[in-house]
Amino acid sequence: MTVSSADSPRTHPPVPATLGELRASGHQLKTLRVEMRDNLLAALREGRDPWPGLHGFEDTVIPQLERALIAGHDIVLLGERGQGKTRLLRTMVGLLDEWSPVISGSEIGEHPYEPITVQSQQALATYGDDLRISWRHRDERYAEKLATPDTSVADLIGDVDPMKVAEGRSLGDLETIHFGLIPRSHRGIVAINELPDLAERIQVAMLNVMEERDIQIRGYVLRLPLDVLVVASANPEDYTNRGRIITPLKDRFGVEIRTHYPTELEDEVAVIRQEADLVADVPPHLLEILARFTRHLRGSSAVDQRSGVSARFAIAGAETIAAAALHRATVQGEPQAVARVVDLETAVDVLGGKIEFESGEEGREAEVLTHLLRTAVAETVRERFRGLDFSLLVDALEAGQMVTTGEQVTALDFLAGLPRLGESELYDDICERVGATDDGQRAGAIELALEGLYLARRVSKESGRGETVYG
Repeated sequence: MTVSSADSPRTHPPVPATLGELRASGHQLKTLRVEMRDNLLAALREGRDPWPGLHGFEDTVIPQLERALIAGHDIVLLGERGQGKTRLLRTMVGLLDEWSPVISGSEIGEHPYEPITVQSQQALATYGDDLRISWRHRDERYAEKLATPDTSVADLIGDVDPMKVAEGRSLGDLETIHFGLIPRSHRGIVAINELPDLAERIQVAMLNVMEERDIQIRGYVLRLPLDVLVVASANPEDYTNRGRIITPLKDRFGVEIRTHYPTELEDEVAVIRQEADLVADVPPHLLEILARFTRHLRGSSAVDQRSGVSARFAIAGAETIAAAALHRATVQGEPQAVARVVDLETAVDVLGGKIEFESGEEGREAEVLTHLLRTAVAETVRERFRGLDFSLLVDALEAGQMVTTGEQVTALDFLAGLPRLGESELYDDICERVGATDDGQRAGAIELALEGLYLARRVSKESGRGETVYG
């Protein structure tokens, strides 16, 4: 597969179309590792961020990764699911030159200055400076493979192509070989996700690629000096659960880097905001609740921490509550879809399956999720509304007034049912604390305050048939 290396559009490829024109342009050949090292150092000198979109790794993972790339090492990332390992691998594409020349028609993308297959060497001898070249974008120099137990040596390295044999070529002819993923990634990056899932005999086939930088296919005496950077990801638990990285292959990786979940709440929120595809307005305080909820799950003894709690949990939660808001706005005819606290319950209903609970917690899954979500809401309320005096609102509810909300209660209906507090500016203060401006956001802010009062046991709450009543 290919990935996009940047948000900016591609530039046009360079002009040279033959080897002679390429030489005249002053182009110089660099090995892959030198190319990536030079581009990384240039970005650091200029103060550009070589790792856009990554949060929480600035002081831990990124420095280790940069040192590994400067040293020219193959890399394996170890970490639980949803820690951004694949995204980190794909971001390396940005360290490649935007355009790289290749011999036109080359099956493995050889550089015109350095052909390594017999066919390309013959083409160079025949055409000389008239040898046609093409330009390859850096996005095409990244190949990614999800390791599965059925992955074969032919997939990664190559095999004899029976069709070429059927055309009349002899089995001893090197042109009968069909190259696999790694040779086709010559002068590029090969990423293997979930490396321990590869059968051990397949890992053995990678040993030459990793150390001697060549390949062996069946009985052929074929030595191709491949220029590839091999990067991989693995879950530490895979060493004992599904498979392992064999010791000789593990030894050939220059560095192992442990990834982790975001250590700061702000980074957790930034990941959700960046990755979630939201179909409605989800105010920042709800993203904060989801981030806190996720972090509490990662620290809960009821959750199997060996499998981890992926960042995708909170991302899916944000997308779910946005969908609930859009559903309400569509059914009730609201002009704007804005998520509210009441929508968090819909997320709990569908996200439980993304968590692995300890065996002793069977039957308590919903209880654990609900408790930790309430804890996250209470913490967010304390953080957002610290110092506000809610006594007038509490007094009004104690006097018998009630506030009704629910999955299908519109923002205007909710606001219209709020107790009148005279000259008090409490509602305005609540909205100001969370940056609420329109009616949907104002309803969400005040609903958050009411939920906080309920969790602090200052008001009561009854829920049923899709409605929630504070009183």
